[in-house]
Amino acid sequence: MSEKAIAVKAQKVEEIADQFKNAASAVVVDARGLTVAQSTDLRHQLRQEGVVLEVIKNKILTRAAEKAGFAELNDIFAGPSAVAFSNDDAIAPSRILKKFADANEKLEIKGGVVDGNIANLDDINKYASLPSREGLFGQLLAEFQFPIRSFAYVVKALQEKLEEENGGEATTTEETPVAETATDAE
Repeated sequence: MSEKAIAVKAQKVEEIADQFKNAASAVVVDARGLTVAQSTDLRHQLRQEGVVLEVIKNKILTRAAEKAGFAELNDIFAGPSAVAFSNDDAIAPSRILKKFADANEKLEIKGGVVDGNIANLDDINKYASLPSREGLFGQLLAEFQFPIRSFAYVVKALQEKLEEENGGEATTTEETPVAETATDAE
């Protein structure tokens, strides 16, 4: 093997090791048997969520994983391997790949790294069941709104009850401005 080819492979190992280190998640799959249309569809779905899918030689993956501190992944680098890297959303690759694998049995999820931790197939499936970041924010917002909404309903119910007791007219208490109250007290 020429020195130039060795240098190119060493550079690729460095790039992939950096991707492993910097990625919020990296999920390894075997995409053998997918049609071109299926593969294109999968890549499109991943790209929409900011995830990049790369087919990488196992020897390069092995060396890159060791360099990045994820030597435990070396057992899953058998057969054709593709890695879905996401720098932003740790859950997106797991969620998209799981959904796609459920619809296309040819796609096999092997494992990966999520938030710097080694994840096996069971872990990836657990992450895949979590809602997206937007879904989590929506749930959190709904939790914050619930007490406010409940308070508003109670106030409205009290107002309606007062209106019923007063023959359909709402009673309001007259408020005196603060300036008038201060001058009256002198």
